Amino acid sequence: MKEEKSIRISALGSYLPEKIVTNEDLSTRVDTSDEWIVSHTGIKERRYAAKDQNVSDLAIHAIENMGVDVSDVDAIIVATATPDFNGFPSTACIISEKMKLKNVNIAFDLTAGCTGFIYALETARSLIVAKSAKKVLVIGSEILSRVVDFSDRNTCVLFADGAGCALVEEGFGVFNSILGVEKAGADKLFIDEKSYINMDGRSVYNFAVKSIVETIRKLVEKNNIELADIDHIISHQANIRILKAAAKRLKIDEKKFFSNVDKVANTSAASIPIALDALSKTEKIKDGDNIILVGFGAGLTYGGTFFKWIK
Repeated sequence: MKEEKSIRISALGSYLPEKIVTNEDLSTRVDTSDEWIVSHTGIKERRYAAKDQNVSDLAIHAIENMGVDVSDVDAIIVATATPDFNGFPSTACIISEKMKLKNVNIAFDLTAGCTGFIYALETARSLIVAKSAKKVLVIGSEILSRVVDFSDRNTCVLFADGAGCALVEEGFGVFNSILGVEKAGADKLFIDEKSYINMDGRSVYNFAVKSIVETIRKLVEKNNIELADIDHIISHQANIRILKAAAKRLKIDEKKFFSNVDKVANTSAASIPIALDALSKTEKIKDGDNIILVGFGAGLTYGGTFFKWIK
């Protein structure tokens, strides 16, 4: 792997709303049970935002939880499917205003479903390499509890709320991505005219496993390494069965896949940064570790990022 001028993640943060909703809680609203949800998804509980919280509020909490000064940030990218406003202004602009970030010159939202954070990271890298920005806040933030149909047990048990973020800036190392989109898949996962999530579960499951496996293999080949050289894989946290199936197909130990889906459920564009922040707080991750982030989602989009962990 040739080290070159690229970007590095200099800080991470995440935020989960205070309200915990268990599987038992959901069973009072929809025909389901804790046993059914855990066996089909691995999810045990999820978080829901308060009525007075918007996506920008969750994002700001995540930024504050990074514990670093962000006053010199000059760009903000927010990956979300549930922005504060349908249309405009962007949630990124709202965050900049609320936090009084006077040096921000670039602020916009990006929609790529659950792959949004991967797309946003690559966009940040491009801005920095092109010298259009020096420090970029890359944020995934969602309030999906407001776009689920609580009469549909196949979807309402999956989705939840939260935010995660990364501060990225110029650095030396290896940091590259692969982005993609399935040419026919826009109708497999979407928010309908009633503002409810609709999903073809079987199609999305098959796509997810296939895209995870292919993306990881492509990133390994691109960086001239072996699967055995990868220390941690953080996939979009949608369903534990997807991660187990991908590990089996890759013939690797499923423990390489970090997962917190049991506690946070599917937070779409926020799931990867939330999981990465959680991993960074453990003793499992070490300086120089090889990490792959991999996402898949509505569109149908997919993508992955490879980088070396630098403390």
